[in-house]
Amino acid sequence: MRLHGYWRSGAAYRVRIALALKGVAYDQVAHDLRTGAQAAPHFAALNPQKLVPALETDDHVLTQSPAILEWLEEAHPAPALLPGDPIGRAIVRSMASLVACDIHPLNNLRVLTALRRDLRADDDAVSAWIARWITEGFVALETLIARHGRGFAYGDAPTLADCHLLPQVYSARRFAVDLTPFPQVVAASERLATLPAIAAAHPDRQADAS
Repeated sequence: MRLHGYWRSGAAYRVRIALALKGVAYDQVAHDLRTGAQAAPHFAALNPQKLVPALETDDHVLTQSPAILEWLEEAHPAPALLPGDPIGRAIVRSMASLVACDIHPLNNLRVLTALRRDLRADDDAVSAWIARWITEGFVALETLIARHGRGFAYGDAPTLADCHLLPQVYSARRFAVDLTPFPQVVAASERLATLPAIAAAHPDRQADAS
């Protein structure tokens, strides 16, 4: 398998975490989002949306990190990243979606670029925008983790919720968002980060990190 990504992409980071937890081997292909490399014709042919990540399997190209993670769960079921019961799976998916649908898209590079370029937002305004959406989402996640977590975001083992949570906490720290009000969020993410398999997935450990 080949994972097309970018070292700071939160969505690519999610996939690296899941691959690491499942022990699945893969090669990486880097696309520098700062230079618009994801719009190059050879990558656009793989992913018409021109976004990372994209995962090349033997005979398919998969896009959108939630779909990739669901495929990994089905194609490589052990260790499971979804609970065994339907309610548990629904709760984990809702926690993952809170990050993937309601926090991350509002703060990704193309949105921040549009704020600066099209709406003339200055650095303070952009920082306030980032903090607003991360904080709003983490308020909800803090409650959900307190309700359902037992060391991790849900239960006592990593799930797809943790795959989404850790990159979002990384992003929050990168943008200096105050995490003091979110001890459950921080504790769950830090516990996942201590797992040996996860260390190599960290953005700073990627070959294209700069």
